[in-house]
Amino acid sequence: MTVATAGHPTPARPEPAGVDNRLVVGGATLTWRSLPLPTLSDPAAVLAHSALDALTAARQHAVHGTELLLSTESRVDTVMRAELLEAGFTVSVLDDDGVHPSAPARPRAAEPGRLWLLTSGSTGRPKRVGHTLDTLTTVRGGQPDRTWLCPYAPGTYAWWQVVTLSLTQPGQHLLVVESDELDDWPTVAAAHGVDAASGTPTFWRRTLYRDATALARVPLRQITLGGEPVDQAILDQLRDAFPTARISWIYASSEVGASIVVHDGRAGFPVDWLDRESPGRPTLSVRDDELVVTSPHHGAGLAGPIRTGDRVQVLDGRVLITGRRDSDEINVGGSKVSAGVVRGVLAGHPAVAWARVTGRRAPVLGRMVVAEVVLDPADPADEAALVRWCADRLPEHAVPRRIRVLTEIPVKETLKSDV
Repeated sequence: MTVATAGHPTPARPEPAGVDNRLVVGGATLTWRSLPLPTLSDPAAVLAHSALDALTAARQHAVHGTELLLSTESRVDTVMRAELLEAGFTVSVLDDDGVHPSAPARPRAAEPGRLWLLTSGSTGRPKRVGHTLDTLTTVRGGQPDRTWLCPYAPGTYAWWQVVTLSLTQPGQHLLVVESDELDDWPTVAAAHGVDAASGTPTFWRRTLYRDATALARVPLRQITLGGEPVDQAILDQLRDAFPTARISWIYASSEVGASIVVHDGRAGFPVDWLDRESPGRPTLSVRDDELVVTSPHHGAGLAGPIRTGDRVQVLDGRVLITGRRDSDEINVGGSKVSAGVVRGVLAGHPAVAWARVTGRRAPVLGRMVVAEVVLDPADPADEAALVRWCADRLPEHAVPRRIRVLTEIPVKETLKSDV
């Protein structure tokens, strides 16, 4: 089935409440209402060439309820394209020249209103998780007027969180930046009055490292972090830069939705939140050092307790998310080391702008702890000083044996560093 919107000026659904919110994308100022609507097959897997193309696909779904999976060409390889075609999607590249579809061999009936997300692939190949605009919309109460920055890759859970906020809430305007604009986003954001921004810890660290002065010119009143473990060092750095802003970190995933929101400026969440049941809110639990979430915002078919794959540690009355279970634990001569805990210690050094901690094969011990860091040019430190810093704060077997210095903070399209 093809949804031909050009000849149907009357929307198939009521207009979303944020339809007249301002959008700044690709140097142009628009509104949701003024976006062109592409003609899409139903169901459609849309590979957007630009941020504007992605927004038009989201608007088309909001108006017509087309079954939609939205992503970028770079996140969908040939194997994934074949899987989508086999699943009955028309795979369409959407660019300035229009829609370029590849039809499936066996078309199927569409599921009205269904949105599909591709997971980040942190546990292997990305998989599809089903949602709707309703399950992706987790901010429902009235909000102060904001102009939000959206730096995320189109179609990711974090991207949809910002987009649905702007679609459903009047007064939530949006500045969307392309991946090649990330280095200069503070300049553009300051020019357009951005006062709220959401990004991963890597995104914020990279911005502070590259141009903290330009970032300080952005009149931020709301700062949000998520998508990776959030440590105390980055929270403190952002508080120093924006002492009056509200700083929030959010735990969310395609599978369980937005499940944890913390505003107190501290890493982790209070231990008394565990096993607390409240109607309409997620229930958080820990099993075998793994975070388990029962969420009303879960993806399709994922009801009940869901093991997240994220490792946690309870320390000083806080539940800290240290990293993925399959990569966070390093076995050093029979002693367990959390890579996330070591990373947090390194990130707490005033000279360290970013850190990654992993295990490496070693004789006798089996594995040893190693690290990569990016240092603040204004506050250099050598490897010996960093090792001493760690030795004062960690047990001997957890101290990195090798620390390699990088010159730039690595970042993927998802704004993560694979930490």
